[in-house]
Amino acid sequence: MKPNVHLLLPFLASALLAQAAPLTATTAVHTAPDESSLTITVLHAGAEPVAALSMAPAGWTAVELAGPFDVYIRNGDIMKSLDPKVGASAYLTPKVGQPELTKIELSDHTNITGLHGKFTRVSLEKKIVGYIHTAGPAAYQSPITATTMATTSTGAPAPQLMDAAPVTPIAYGVTTAGRPAPMVNLGDGGASTLPRLFQGKFVSTRSAFKPRRPYDWALNDDAGSRYAYVDISKLLLTDQIEKYVGHTVVVYGAAKSVPGGKDIVIEVDSLQLK
Repeated sequence: MKPNVHLLLPFLASALLAQAAPLTATTAVHTAPDESSLTITVLHAGAEPVAALSMAPAGWTAVELAGPFDVYIRNGDIMKSLDPKVGASAYLTPKVGQPELTKIELSDHTNITGLHGKFTRVSLEKKIVGYIHTAGPAAYQSPITATTMATTSTGAPAPQLMDAAPVTPIAYGVTTAGRPAPMVNLGDGGASTLPRLFQGKFVSTRSAFKPRRPYDWALNDDAGSRYAYVDISKLLLTDQIEKYVGHTVVVYGAAKSVPGGKDIVIEVDSLQLK
C-alpha cells in the first residue's frame, strides 16, 4: 500500500524543523547544495535557520531566507513603470554571465535602489531557498579568501562578498553637520583620479532663472554647498534619475577637473541611495 503523502507532510515538516538547530559556527548559505555554488548570505553562530520544505542531499539542509535581498536586474528587464518584468532574472552582482539567484514573480515586492551600468539594483522581498552544509561544515573563510577561491573555481565571484567595489575606504562628502565637505585633491593626476566612493545630497543644477551649468546634477555637502558635479552618462537607465533628487546618495566613480574651471566632476559608475 502506498503511503498517504498528505499524512506524511506534517511529519516531514517536523523533521525539517528539527534540523534547524542553532548554528555552532559561521555558515555560508549557498544557492545550491554545492560548496562551489554562489553564496547568498552568511549566517553567524547562534542563528536558528528556518528549514525549508525542499529536498537536499545528505550533508546539506535546505533553509528558507526571508529577505529582503539586494539583487541586480538587467536594465532591459525594467519596465517604464520602474517595475521588473515578470520572469526577469535577478542576480547577486552586476556581472554579465553569472548564474541567476531567482526569477521575478508577480507577487514579489521590489524597489529600485541604485543604477550600475547595464544593471539596476533592486531591493527584492520574497522567500528564497538556500542550502547550508551540515555534515562537518568547513570553517567560513574571510571575504577576501572566499572571493578568491570562488572566482578561481567557478569563474563567477561569490556575490555578497564582491558587492562592494574595491575602493579606498573613504566616502568624500561625509563630514560633521554644518561643515563643508573635504576638498578632493586632483593635483597629482594619479591616485586621485582612481574610482572611489563619494557621498552627498543629489541635487539638480537646472534653474529657469540661472545659466545652464556644465552638468545637470551635483552633490552637495552637509552644509548645503555643491562640492562636485556628477556626470551620469555611463548610467544607461537615466530616466530613473529623478528618484534620487533630494536624497543622500553614495556614488562610485572617478573625479576630474572640469575643463576651463576650478570645479570637479565625478564620472559616475554606480549610484545608490544611502
